[in-house]
Amino acid sequence: MNTGTREFILPDLGEGLTEAELISWKVEIGDEVHVDQMVVEVESAKSVVELPCPYAGQVVSLHANAGDTVSAGQALLTVAEAGVEMGAGDEGDGGTPASVSQSGSSTENSSGANLIGYGTSEPKTRSTKKRSFGGKHAAAPAVPTVIPDAPSQPPAETPASPSNSSTTANDRVSPVSSPLVRKLAKDHGISAKSLPGTGPGGVVTRADVMAAIESGAGAAAHVPAGTSPAKASSPAASSDQSDRDTRTPITGLRKVVSERLTKSRQEIPEATIWLDVDATELLATKKALEARTGEKYSLLSLVARFVVAGLKKYPIINSSIDTAAGEIVTHGDINLGLAAQTPRGLMVPVVHGAGELSLRQLRDSVSGTVGKAASGKFDPSELTGGTFTLNNYGVFGVDGSAPIINLPEVAMLGLGRIKDRPWVVDGELTVRKVMYLSFVFDHRACDGQEPSEFLTFVADCIENPISLLPEL
Repeated sequence: MNTGTREFILPDLGEGLTEAELISWKVEIGDEVHVDQMVVEVESAKSVVELPCPYAGQVVSLHANAGDTVSAGQALLTVAEAGVEMGAGDEGDGGTPASVSQSGSSTENSSGANLIGYGTSEPKTRSTKKRSFGGKHAAAPAVPTVIPDAPSQPPAETPASPSNSSTTANDRVSPVSSPLVRKLAKDHGISAKSLPGTGPGGVVTRADVMAAIESGAGAAAHVPAGTSPAKASSPAASSDQSDRDTRTPITGLRKVVSERLTKSRQEIPEATIWLDVDATELLATKKALEARTGEKYSLLSLVARFVVAGLKKYPIINSSIDTAAGEIVTHGDINLGLAAQTPRGLMVPVVHGAGELSLRQLRDSVSGTVGKAASGKFDPSELTGGTFTLNNYGVFGVDGSAPIINLPEVAMLGLGRIKDRPWVVDGELTVRKVMYLSFVFDHRACDGQEPSEFLTFVADCIENPISLLPEL
């Protein structure tokens, strides 16, 4: 990189997150960008966010492709500062600027956006000593410094001569942009670093690996010297048999969900209890409330109100386990998590301060949260701080489930579908609207009494909503 260019690095995403998947670029090489212009969309384990560029100028190179995994502190794009002109032929190949205007100062073109590692409050004079990003959680430099020219493309390799038979195609090392790309190649018997890269700076991309797979270069390219044709055909045959298989890397949110659920199963001594509940009066109450107010109320918001009342009555259920301190933390605030299926996978957005909300306010918060599930684009703050989770899996047409506790919480309530079923009322068999409640709790926090009383309380509210009035 020449003097007058700056690298926009992936900032600290917070919550201990150190990497994200690049979803899409909103700019191309040669585009002019202004300060705080959204230039890239990335997906972390928590949310999908658009990032603003902290500098103004012309984009001279993009350092990653859609689908690549980038780490905090890694360069995303390079911008030639305002006043720098690109030389002929530079635009489109990621070249460096041909001439530099000496009039622009670094702070004039830096961002005021709230990105960790960027900002205009830093002093203008900074050391140009190169910073290390070796640590996993290393912070980004407050103001990126001007970096000297880097070598362009690595020198072309010379063909192997007969006298140097140890130099093969596999000895060539191409930069690989992502662990996902390396894994995809490995799963198909290919060494990613041996492939020619088409990305910026010769980076091997997912497209390069897919091209190699489709060309059948996998097993054939890795047959050890001296292997007989009969032996060499075995991996190829195996590869043919798996052509119809699809491999999906466990990354991003799916990886986080897998790790958390696995840890929950391994760590928590959980117990599950359940009740079948007559929801006929709940449906009648919903209808009457809507007719009276002219407003819509979802069943989920009504049950959420019962749950909040139950958590106030049995606060041990609104707790979490601090394993490091060996303590049960009973929370003063009720932050209600709502398990939601999104295009990105299972997420648990949180209605903060649910215990202080009126029924109408809680309804609006639940409705807004559920509405965002269609896109899965939640702010990181909306996915943290939960103290209890409500899981409405009845929307998938199932009666019941034994849900897995959302660490570090100690309990979760699951709602099954409402269906016409035979029910006994006043000694007579009739048809009622019945649903199943499944409740799972952490035996380290409580024994069976409080969970059973909590579940019975919620069930009573569903069967006879007026019974909640004394609790309001």
